[in-house]
Amino acid sequence: MTLPHRRSVVLMLPGTGAQHPRMAAGLYGHEPVFTEAVDEVLGLLGAEGRAARADWLAAEPAVPMEADRRSAPLLFAVDLAMGRLVESWGVRPDAYLGHSMGEFTAAVLAGVFTLEDAVRLLWERVALQRATPPGGMLAVAAAPEDLAGYVGGGVVVAAVNAPRHTVLSGPDGPLEAVARRLVADGRTFRRLAARTPYHSPALAPLVAPAEALLRTLRLAPPRVPLYSAYTGGPLDPATAVSPAFWAAQPVTPVLFRPTLDRVLADGDRLLVEAGPSQSLTVIARGHEAVRAGRSAVVATLPPRALGPGEDRRSVRAAREALLAHSGRLPLDLPAS
Repeated sequence: MTLPHRRSVVLMLPGTGAQHPRMAAGLYGHEPVFTEAVDEVLGLLGAEGRAARADWLAAEPAVPMEADRRSAPLLFAVDLAMGRLVESWGVRPDAYLGHSMGEFTAAVLAGVFTLEDAVRLLWERVALQRATPPGGMLAVAAAPEDLAGYVGGGVVVAAVNAPRHTVLSGPDGPLEAVARRLVADGRTFRRLAARTPYHSPALAPLVAPAEALLRTLRLAPPRVPLYSAYTGGPLDPATAVSPAFWAAQPVTPVLFRPTLDRVLADGDRLLVEAGPSQSLTVIARGHEAVRAGRSAVVATLPPRALGPGEDRRSVRAAREALLAHSGRLPLDLPAS
């Protein structure tokens, strides 16, 4: 009998822009571990959490998913719940890798933050963002060096996701001017589902209050390696417990591609995206190590809302793929 090749498991958590209406809603009330985790997160927000859950499950939400008060808690809750669901199958990640806010969620799963402290900090940031200028983000099919002529006036490179996948961020006015120039120049881009200019100087007012709050919290080094898309490698213990490091993330660019390079250079990996939209799955599948078959990628949720049945089918397929790739899961798992 030939045993499957066992790759080390890296759990990937997506960030802002991955959220969409009714993401993973087909699992709520159907997968107990997922449901309990979502309720735990939203329960910590009281009435705001109940309102967020109602909008998440509604056919026509009262507050759109792009609004920070919906996108932040719901994406955090779904990412965390999917991470816990995967781990409930018997998977023990060898490392975590988050993108933007997904790194914050990964830090909870890795034991850096308690869930209560993480939700408190998350909601503090949402409140502070209300005083910042409205803005957004553009995902452009170009390398960062190709976009040097488009940055300025508050518009910056917010994320480097792949060799030709760069995100620009900035306030509404300057960003709209950049969008018009991109159209005129024939460049391909799309607007992300965000109304806030994340990872840009516009969010500088968030840094000092967040750092002050973080200094009152008890942080711990990660129990397993936590790769940071802000440093490009595993967090060392001192950085992991640094209030300044976590406070600066809203204004710091996300270097996902260089970090993914490091993750895949450190061994053969099974990359498991625990979150909606498959954005990180698409990026990872284009990586040379995955295309060559040295590493593999598994998505746990569909790329967009396709109904409760598709949410459940995706979870079943992910669970079966994890068994096939890693041999880590028990064979008598109940069907969802």
